[in-house]
Amino acid sequence: MTTRRDLLQYSAALAAVLAGAGIGAGGATRALAQQRVTQADLLAFEPLGNVTLVHVTDIHAQLKPVYFREPTVNLGVGEAKGVPPHVTGRALLDAYKVPAGSPLAYALADIDFEALAKSYGRVGGLDRVATIVNAIRAERGDRVLLLDGGDTWQNSFTSMATKGQDMVDCMALLKPDAMTAHWEFTLGAERVKAIVETLGFPFLCQNVRESEFQDEVFKGSTMVERGGVKVAVIGQALPYTPIANPRWMIPDWSFGIREKELQAEVDKARAAGAGLVVLLSHNGFDVDRKLAGRVSGIDVILTGHTHDALPAPVQVGKTILIASGSHGKFVSRIDLDVRDGAVKGVRHKLIPVLADVITPDAAVAAAIAKHRAPHEAMLGEVVGKTATTLYRRGNFNGTLDDVICDALLAERDAEIALSPGFRWGPTLLAGQSITREDVYNATAMTYPAAYRMTMTGARLKEVLEDVADNIFNPDPYLQQGGDMVRVGGLSYTIDVGKPIGGRIGDLVLSRTGQPLAADKEYTVAGWASVNEGTEGPAIWDVVFDHLKKTQTVAPTGASTVKILGA
Repeated sequence: MTTRRDLLQYSAALAAVLAGAGIGAGGATRALAQQRVTQADLLAFEPLGNVTLVHVTDIHAQLKPVYFREPTVNLGVGEAKGVPPHVTGRALLDAYKVPAGSPLAYALADIDFEALAKSYGRVGGLDRVATIVNAIRAERGDRVLLLDGGDTWQNSFTSMATKGQDMVDCMALLKPDAMTAHWEFTLGAERVKAIVETLGFPFLCQNVRESEFQDEVFKGSTMVERGGVKVAVIGQALPYTPIANPRWMIPDWSFGIREKELQAEVDKARAAGAGLVVLLSHNGFDVDRKLAGRVSGIDVILTGHTHDALPAPVQVGKTILIASGSHGKFVSRIDLDVRDGAVKGVRHKLIPVLADVITPDAAVAAAIAKHRAPHEAMLGEVVGKTATTLYRRGNFNGTLDDVICDALLAERDAEIALSPGFRWGPTLLAGQSITREDVYNATAMTYPAAYRMTMTGARLKEVLEDVADNIFNPDPYLQQGGDMVRVGGLSYTIDVGKPIGGRIGDLVLSRTGQPLAADKEYTVAGWASVNEGTEGPAIWDVVFDHLKKTQTVAPTGASTVKILGA
């Protein structure tokens, strides 16, 4: 496949740089990182065919560049066990022949993350993404479609303060051709509808229906012409939105995968002359991999939600799946040779958005500055420091959530803390000051109350079993795509290969070292409850109070979870 060839050529070029520097393939990654990388290097691409798809997804309202560490552990189960995207670190780099220490290695894996971050710097920034999009458009003209996979309007302070308007205004300057959604719905039904009415491009969600009569709430698809080809784009919002997020915010809408309706949408597009059918999806990668084998006629699935980033497509039958990461860290470019109603050739590149290398687009940078100006001083206020790297991604634990759990235990006077396994939230490097913005970037949402309640040991086990089944059920259609709830003050074992009810064991209260008693009640603090009317201070205020007292945090990432059956 042409994508494999391009990847091998990229690897060979980097190997030549290594050799020229006198460094072997296993040599110092920092020396490789210090080789100069240019914008032209990152954007280099041999064009192909008559249609170019450009894909971004899961930006999570990050207008500015951030650090973002990829997971050490991302387990797959069932047919997904041990196959991309459930391959991490060195195994991922080896699988795709990505040289250690290269820009792509820094972006894809946790290997030598801290050292490489200091050399390559932050990633993302919507003004840098705009530069990449503009460069591709300048090269390819009317062949280009820019598609946004959703999780765009929420999870920063300014997006929360403006009810998503900062992201809407700034994204509009990139002129997307369509988008789909997930966290957007946590703005509430009325706000979402108000934005969509003025958006200026299609908001596609074929699987969102009015609950009572099952009428479409939003357009399901759009048809455009690019490079002389009719291209159908079908949108798929997160099917599990009313479960993963508060149903009371969108009470009159129902969701779901809706295979039958999706097949009908594909068939309708083909009947209308579509030569290329693209599914702009927020299903999650494993759901999309299963769906690709069950719904015929889709050429490309641009997948999102699970934040996976892969340097080559995954093919299922005649359908290719593209995974473009999160937080503005990557832009995917896919060139397609479409003739006689079929895809004859594909060329793909996962472009790492190195903020120090890509020149910011002036118009987008100005729009970002305008939205941030009223809050800049507050957001930059230092509230603490970290002695170790703070990150969130990973199936079972992250040091950023360790800090949140410690704050909940201390400030809410709890025995056990629970922090949801959100995959959004940038990384902070060891020695970095923690600002108010850093805390908001990990906690900003529309239902932030930090609750305090009692649960029996039996109920706690049920909660952990339920979350584990949402992640490790062997049927992808029964997975919701997050990570395991993080715990503080508690340790346990998990056997991911067992069925629900049998995965979680050996629950031990850290404070006493004693096993949890099934019938005993424990004081539990957590946040982001989907229940309406949940009471408690906003989680960011809990963290601010904790940092004021502790000043410096130093979580080591020592997991309180023992993994079995992986």
